[in-house]
Amino acid sequence: MTRRRIGGVDLLALLAFTGSMLVQEYLAAVVIAVMVVTGRLLEARAARTARRELAALVARVPARAHRVLGDSIQDVSVDSIVAGDRLLVRSGDIIAVDGILEDADATVDESAVTGEAIPVERRRGAAVLSGTVNAAAPFTMTATTSAAESSYAHIVQMVRDADASTAPFVRLADQWAGRFLVAGLLLAAGAWWWSDDPVRAVAVLVVATPCPLLLAAPVAIVAGLAQAARRGVLVKDGAALERLGTAEVLLFDKTGTVTVGHPEVVGVVAVMRAEPDTVLQFAASVAQHSNHVLARAVAHAARDRAVDIALATGATEEAGRGVHGWVDGHEVRLGRADWVAPADSTEWAAPIVRRAEASGALAVFVSVDSMPVGAVLLDDPIRPDASRTLRRLRRAGIRRCIMVTGDRYETAL
Repeated sequence: MTRRRIGGVDLLALLAFTGSMLVQEYLAAVVIAVMVVTGRLLEARAARTARRELAALVARVPARAHRVLGDSIQDVSVDSIVAGDRLLVRSGDIIAVDGILEDADATVDESAVTGEAIPVERRRGAAVLSGTVNAAAPFTMTATTSAAESSYAHIVQMVRDADASTAPFVRLADQWAGRFLVAGLLLAAGAWWWSDDPVRAVAVLVVATPCPLLLAAPVAIVAGLAQAARRGVLVKDGAALERLGTAEVLLFDKTGTVTVGHPEVVGVVAVMRAEPDTVLQFAASVAQHSNHVLARAVAHAARDRAVDIALATGATEEAGRGVHGWVDGHEVRLGRADWVAPADSTEWAAPIVRRAEASGALAVFVSVDSMPVGAVLLDDPIRPDASRTLRRLRRAGIRRCIMVTGDRYETAL
């Protein structure tokens, strides 16, 4: 809310309220007060809703990090990190700054930054981004930036700048607010002079309050931002929302936009004469003991398909490898192919990996008593409303829709 609008619209409302009280038109005064207060409350509520995404971004910024100095680990402030520092990132930690991975490999959840629902594998020497989460075993990395210069800090700052900006149409309405105040006062004075009745002047002020024409622009912009945020769409600023009305070309991401944004089971492959339901049953029985995003998807799929799940005993999880436990007297493993079965028998997994890669899915393998029985295929499926949304966009004037994704060409198709 700008100073100009406060000096225009609010002053006009104050004069109308004061005038109504002076001429003993108490009902009009109450109506003015209720309208103005209600409008402010609604606008404030919409603004809070629109800023929830910013609050979530800021809340994810870590305050502490673990610096490696020789054989010791120091718990330090993120602001004290400089390029070249060695950092230890523990399981579940948010990576504080951009850096280079020192360990052989790591599993990173990049959904908060890239939107990619399935955790990705990073090899030694690969870059890791701030704001992402270590989804597996602890690893060390070398910082390449400070916290203030990291990728996640730039994302947060961009959203803060967008939140503080004002749309051009709102600025135009603010400019007219002062002129509307002058016009309202002149009309009120003219009505008083013409009729020699102060009630007529108050009537003009009441009619001009609370200036719906001027309030409509900021309320509409903020309400639009709120509705978009409620549906998971982060609009840069009010100006971008206005320009969207004249857009003809739309570029959009795949993960979380065309797809649902989280992994789901899309198939079960059985080997060694096993049945798919049996594979899913064993997998879900141990998966329910893990909080990993892929394990949760496996357990959820078994419940949706009404597959009986047993309570595993002695269930343990090895970060970056998988989870195992005992189900009805059988040792069950769910995870990487070279971990669920002996290393010299992973040839059975190659056809499953090729099948998964062809469809853009991820395979999680299952073994029972060290014998492979199959794999669960997980993917980020297309949203049910994706095609309907694209049709509506075309009807709204979007001539060309372009999907921008880091996935392979076959997967994008």
